[in-house]
Amino acid sequence: MIRLKYTMLFILSVAVTATVSAASGRNYISIVGSSTVYPFATVVAERFGRSSGMKTPKVEATGSGGGMKLFCAGVGVEHPDITNSSRRMKASEMANSKQSPQASMSRKDIYLALAKEIPDPNGAEKLIPNPHKTWKDVHPSLPANKIEVLGPPPTSGTRDAFVELAMEGGCKQFDWIEALKKQDKKRYKSICHTIREDGAFIEAGENDNLIVQKLEANPKAFGVFGFSFLDQNADKTQGSLVDNQEPTFENIADGSYPVSRPLYFYVKKAHVGVIPGVKDFLAEFTSDKAWGDEGYLSDKGLIPMPEQERQKFNSDVRALNVLSSL
Repeated sequence: MIRLKYTMLFILSVAVTATVSAASGRNYISIVGSSTVYPFATVVAERFGRSSGMKTPKVEATGSGGGMKLFCAGVGVEHPDITNSSRRMKASEMANSKQSPQASMSRKDIYLALAKEIPDPNGAEKLIPNPHKTWKDVHPSLPANKIEVLGPPPTSGTRDAFVELAMEGGCKQFDWIEALKKQDKKRYKSICHTIREDGAFIEAGENDNLIVQKLEANPKAFGVFGFSFLDQNADKTQGSLVDNQEPTFENIADGSYPVSRPLYFYVKKAHVGVIPGVKDFLAEFTSDKAWGDEGYLSDKGLIPMPEQERQKFNSDVRALNVLSSL
């Protein structure tokens, strides 16, 4: 299957001009967003609830896009306090069931397998509808299995990261397409980011566990999801090599694996000090016991950022520094 992995987690405070009434009527933290960040946020929320004496935060996996829409809709108790996101991120990796041999492919192979239109193989600088039915059609070294990839919907940050890092990473290896990035950025993005709609790519919703189940049922398929799900289902699934790099903890942490990006979550600053526990929850999430090298989130598949960066973001959180740009 095809998966996503993440090397960092950034926590940013978002400034808003409106205020929230102290008589809020809500005594718990509301968190929405990325299904990839969901397992990490849930673990922190549960630990926070047990140790702080406050209500356990409510965490919902709405997808990055859905979470952003809810988060940005306004200020007040009817709106979430925090949204998780795999935007500015994501990482991607190919993975499949352990019932099949481990796959090894390039980003170019991924693009040629899943793009709606691909460059004319005869060398002309034009596009043709993707004719590939099997992976062997894409490259003779790959198996003659039907191209079938289970992945997230367009609202998912994981999907955004996949098309940017894996698809575009292969697409821009065609010189005439890469040249379009400066000449016609809109066309360039359309060529590189548009996934075929003929059944080769199957939208499986925001439920990564469902993708794992489907891979067990169809060992020849691939899936796209976060590294933590690969790590937690290592007895059932295996990560594929991309550009000859294996999706290991070490390769992702040092940047060798070509399709990895950070994770984020955004906090509504106007809710800090009004919704009980927000500041304490941030302190828990950015503590070494949570996101450090030996932190409990590592057991869930989180790959920590370098210590110096952790210290910087921890300081930003304590100071409630606002997001300066997007």
